[in-house]
This record gives sequence, structure tokens and C-alpha cells, in this order.
Amino acid sequence: MAKINKTDKEWKEQLTEEQYRIARKSATEQPFTGDYYNTKETGKYRCICCGEELFDSDKKFDSGSGWPSFWMPVNKDCIKEIVDNSHGMRRVEVRCESCDAHLGHVFEDGPEPTGLRYCINSAVITFEKS
Repeated sequence: MAKINKTDKEWKEQLTEEQYRIARKSATEQPFTGDYYNTKETGKYRCICCGEELFDSDKKFDSGSGWPSFWMPVNKDCIKEIVDNSHGMRRVEVRCESCDAHLGHVFEDGPEPTGLRYCINSAVITFEKS
């Protein structure tokens, strides 16, 4: 997997303000406002910054959280997980391995078989129908 390195200026030119704020500055979109939290169609979810395939619709579920939720990524090498102790809590941040875009967080309250909930911001992914 090739690493993608761009300057802040290059990211700002490529992304919308909201995409930049979330992907490059680790912000979070408001729940129930993103394009994909309620999507039920079949397809692939890719990183908005680099196009890396991250999640598949057959691993998506309705968590009731207001963000697209998946019980596992397409493969363990497409994302990296970082302990996040901000906002007075311990969470695990999820980033794209290729370009280091902030995607969301992973929690241990998801469905079987993994028990995980990858809670992802719609603004930092694109959907490609199958």
C-alpha cells in the first residue's frame, strides 16, 4: 500500500471545508446528517482523500448512532487504529493507512462475529455501488 503525503495546502485544494476539517483535523460530523448513515445499497466505501477501499456494505449495520457503522474493514491493512484520550474519554481512533485521514472511531459494542463497531464519518468516505 503506497503512502500518500500531501501538504495542508494540497489537501485544502482537494477537499471541501467539511471533508478537510474531519479528515485532516480529526473533527466529527453531526450524527444523522451524513450521506451514508442510512444507506442500504450494495457496494464499497472508499477513503475520500485517496480512494483506498475501506469497508464493504455487507459488513455495514444500523447501530442507531447516526453514523455509518461497520463490524469490520475490508482488510486489517487498510486502516490503522490509534488510542485517543481526548474529550475526557478513552477511544480508539480509526485512520486510513494510505493517507492518514481521520475516519472515525472503533468501539467494542458491535455485532458478532467481531463485536466491533467502526463508527465512520460519511464526509470522509465515498460510496461505489456494486
